[in-house]
Amino acid sequence: MIRGVHHISLSTTDIDRLLGFYSGLLGLEVRQAATAEETDETFQNIVGLKNAAYRAAWLSAGNVEIEIFQYLSPIGQPVTVSPACDAGIRHICFEVRGIAGEYARLKAAGVPFFSEPQHVPEAGVTTCYARDPDGNIVELQEVHAGSVLPDVTTFSPLG
Repeated sequence: MIRGVHHISLSTTDIDRLLGFYSGLLGLEVRQAATAEETDETFQNIVGLKNAAYRAAWLSAGNVEIEIFQYLSPIGQPVTVSPACDAGIRHICFEVRGIAGEYARLKAAGVPFFSEPQHVPEAGVTTCYARDPDGNIVELQEVHAGSVLPDVTTFSPLG
């Protein structure tokens, strides 16, 4: 039985740069960091990569955890920046309070946005897309009172 989403994992070629964005700029708490050597056979079996080694960090994002991995061996390729319509996992959405202020703060810090925050009356949200330093799409979304969408702070664990 599926109980919910536990975590999202991002692979990067520069963990320090991505931590600067997700922890330093967005404010997610780094819960743990680790390094695994090429002798960690259990990890190699899980990911299907011989001689895999990594640096990683686990960040708390409210109701979901975000893992960030930089493979030291084998060296990964940079993200191929794709439009929102391409197949695959396309974005991570963060619920925020005060989206206009967050947008202004992040834009001033150099975060590239697709547009200013857009109000979607039929859903009761205001939302916008941006890109993290690797080119992954990050959505900021403010859920307004009366929205048809759940507020993440009201989620309860599933059975």
